[in-house]
This record gives sequence, structure tokens and C-alpha cells, in this order.
Amino acid sequence: MRFAKVERRTRETHIVVELNIDGSGDGEISTGIGFFDHMLTSLAKHGRFDIKIRASGDNEHHVVEDVAICLANAFKKALGNMTGIRRFGYAAVPMDDVLVLTAVDISNRPYFKSNLSFWREKIEDMSSEMILHFLKTFANEMKINLHIRVLEDGNEHHKAEAVFKSLALSLSMACKVVGVDIPSTKGVL
Repeated sequence: MRFAKVERRTRETHIVVELNIDGSGDGEISTGIGFFDHMLTSLAKHGRFDIKIRASGDNEHHVVEDVAICLANAFKKALGNMTGIRRFGYAAVPMDDVLVLTAVDISNRPYFKSNLSFWREKIEDMSSEMILHFLKTFANEMKINLHIRVLEDGNEHHKAEAVFKSLALSLSMACKVVGVDIPSTKGVL
């Protein structure tokens, strides 16, 4: 079982993340930000990861950022030396009027690129800018290449949810064990 528990306590936040990569999609998420909980629950469900997150903090920015740091570190810890993983993953997710394409490379090289933008300041109770901040922080901390393209734009809620669902499917594909060696001609990631 590829499992990790990560805890981060600062003067601003207290975050506990438990991750089972080979789970069934159970999410127990409590960040104090309802829409963020919904997005992280979608990540768990559609990636078939078991994720427990308990987060508290002094403001939204610190909580979102530190959850991204802890979740990324949980993935890195659970993947270990990455022996046998597929490494690459991609998914296109339609959600009514929106279509999002996401691709990941678990490469030990951080890079984030996206054309994702929001015209609303908030989506429900979450600042929309925090969605991009979460994604960039997650990619940098996990040291993955993460590309997200909004191919068809529309409803802001649908767009955010399609992003998290496509990220879930991409990560699930990339984390899948398909071999017995390191997936690199270099022999290391």
C-alpha cells in the first residue's frame, strides 16, 4: 500500500494530510473553506485516492497554500522512489459548457503552465485566485510538470471542478504501477 501521512504546524496553520494512492476514492476533507473541500473531495473521488485532510489556519491564503504543500509532500512520500509508475498522465474532462485538458509528468522537475483564469472574484466561499495558487504550489512542491488548458470556457464552478477532476484522473494514471523499474532513460527521476 502506498500511504503517507504529513503534518505541518506553523504559526499560521495546522494541516494533517493522510493519503492512500491505491484507495477507493474516499475523501474526508475539512479545511474550513466549503468550495475547497468540494474540490479536494472531487480529487479524491475521481483519482480513486483515499484522502483525509484536517486544516485550520488564520486565513484562506495560508490554509490553501499549506494544504497544497502537505498534499504534494504526501504524494511524494507515498510514491517513494517511483519505481514502476507510469509517470505520465493526462485527461480531458467535459463539465457541461466547459472542457479542460490536464497533463502531468511525475518527473522530479517542477513546472506549471496554464491558461486558466476566472472572471469572478469568488466561487462560492473561495477566492478564485486561490485555485491557481493551489495548483502552482502543488506542482512546485511535488516537483511535477503540470499543464492545464481550458479548451472551452464557461461557468466558473464548472471550470474549477473540471480542473480538479482532470487533475485527479491525470495523477491517477501517472501514479499507476505498470512496471518494475524507474520510468526514465536516466535511471532516476
